[in-house]
Amino acid sequence: MKAMILAAGRGERMRPLTDRTPKPLLPVAGRPLIVWHLERLAATGFREVVINHAHLGDQIEALLGDGEAWGLSIRYSPEPAGALETAGGIANALSLLGTDDAFLVINGDIFCNWSPARAASALRQDKQAHLVLVPNPPQHPHGDFSLLGTEVGAEATAFAGTGAMHTFSGIGIYRPELFAGIHPGQPAQLAPLLRGAMRDGRVSGEAHTGRWVDVGTPQRLEELDRELRSL
Repeated sequence: MKAMILAAGRGERMRPLTDRTPKPLLPVAGRPLIVWHLERLAATGFREVVINHAHLGDQIEALLGDGEAWGLSIRYSPEPAGALETAGGIANALSLLGTDDAFLVINGDIFCNWSPARAASALRQDKQAHLVLVPNPPQHPHGDFSLLGTEVGAEATAFAGTGAMHTFSGIGIYRPELFAGIHPGQPAQLAPLLRGAMRDGRVSGEAHTGRWVDVGTPQRLEELDRELRSL
């Protein structure tokens, strides 16, 4: 299975830190945030990784190179200024990810101790997506989705109004056909695709109760840095 790390965001909430440094390269406990993902992927058996980028993407390629330093093969999917949104970025990278097999996608601006080793067996044959969900954090109290059941592989559902029990972690396993209606280079959001697939019963999920941080502000970056340095 291949993995993709989403690294094309501008990081507006992280400014001025991201004015000259792409958000995935911001340091956490001595190494760039994206390197934590690469190390975890390599440690759990992944070998092929695709990284999309837009804002200051040349810095990402210059630092990570071909991935040999982590025992990985990294390929890049450049996007235009402003990027293509999440689903658009994934669809744009399908030529690198492949159109036959499922793949793992991880947001580059999170920290999570969910094990990528689970990805290979998480997605059932009758599903187009499997989402890793977390308890709603203070900055997102109304959540994104709900789970019908508590077991791994429970059906994930869209919700109307407020009160969903879980927030999308930014980690998902997808089949290429979920993105079949998006042309390469076309901007597209992920949430509408997922909600449509949920209405057809084509999305499963699991609740992750371990460590997860949306590293979206300088304050949360600083807090995570202190936490990891203290371990």
